[in-house]
Amino acid sequence: MSDPLVSVIIPNYNYGNSLGRCIDAALNQTYRPTEIIVVDDHSTDDSLAIARRRAVTVLQTARNSGVAVARNMGAAAARGEILFFVDSDVALRPDAIGTAVAELRAHPEYGAVCGIYEDDPLICDSVVEQCRVLQAYCWRMASLGEVSFLFSSLAAIPRRVFDEVGPFNPRLRQTEEVDYGQRMSARYRIRVTEAVRGWHDDDDKLLPLMRKLFRRARLRVPLFARRRRFAKGFESASRSLSAIAALGVLAVLPLTLLTPWALPAVGALGALMVAGDAAMYRYVLRRRGPGFLTVFTAVAFATNVAISSGIAVGALQWLISGRFRRLYDAQWPSTTAPAAPTATGAPA
Repeated sequence: MSDPLVSVIIPNYNYGNSLGRCIDAALNQTYRPTEIIVVDDHSTDDSLAIARRRAVTVLQTARNSGVAVARNMGAAAARGEILFFVDSDVALRPDAIGTAVAELRAHPEYGAVCGIYEDDPLICDSVVEQCRVLQAYCWRMASLGEVSFLFSSLAAIPRRVFDEVGPFNPRLRQTEEVDYGQRMSARYRIRVTEAVRGWHDDDDKLLPLMRKLFRRARLRVPLFARRRRFAKGFESASRSLSAIAALGVLAVLPLTLLTPWALPAVGALGALMVAGDAAMYRYVLRRRGPGFLTVFTAVAFATNVAISSGIAVGALQWLISGRFRRLYDAQWPSTTAPAAPTATGAPA
């Protein structure tokens, strides 16, 4: 049996800092044959120039339209039997594509094989980024096996499955992978494996990270309300309890200025936050030591507050807005024609 052609699809918007490393890692895979397709979503940095210097196919959206549109455009142009989606801030390990192909061949019942990030960043810019990368690593390690969502930033999908499930919803700019995983898991198994890995250049500033997590949590609420259960894997009940406990700490903390009786409540809620994700804190302690754990806990507290606040605001919005409740009901055209490539290189 000949090796199937794998189309590596890299959506990009203003990630010139990491795009070159992402493309080079895709070009230097141990697996052949591959084609590399970069879809630039009308970047305003030097991303296009970076991509054009490499032997890859480069497409560009007509206007800035979001990652779902970029992925769909790449898929429409792809010739491969397997679509390997990787975000432009991720650099694959050399064996990532070959391992994913082997998994899909061994398990035809899989709709997707998703990888995880390494526990150190692709580009280390700050202690916040180190903390976030460790957090993301632990959350994905806790999600190994069958899940009901899609890690679209590092995922291999057979072409036949993608054609059956349909494209990413172009109207969703922040939660397209949650919607796609929900649709796919109704028909196929989605598997997360630690054997497929890449390095991620995560957010390096706390406030932008918190805003992103808040926004994504808020936009997930209509899907949570429809599903009426926690996702299998990533969004566990204990992790959600941990986020709620962090918000509780923030709410009760001002009361300590009025009465010392509030201090035990703050301590109990803080302990509940840690207990809800205890394996993560133990890993960070072993990996980086007690000093770093203190900083990590502070960053984890902030991210938990952002997530739980987003869910709270989303729940209120769900109650008062019928349009928000129907966020995942919208229909869209089933095909997305690709633009003409701005530069083309031979398949790697």
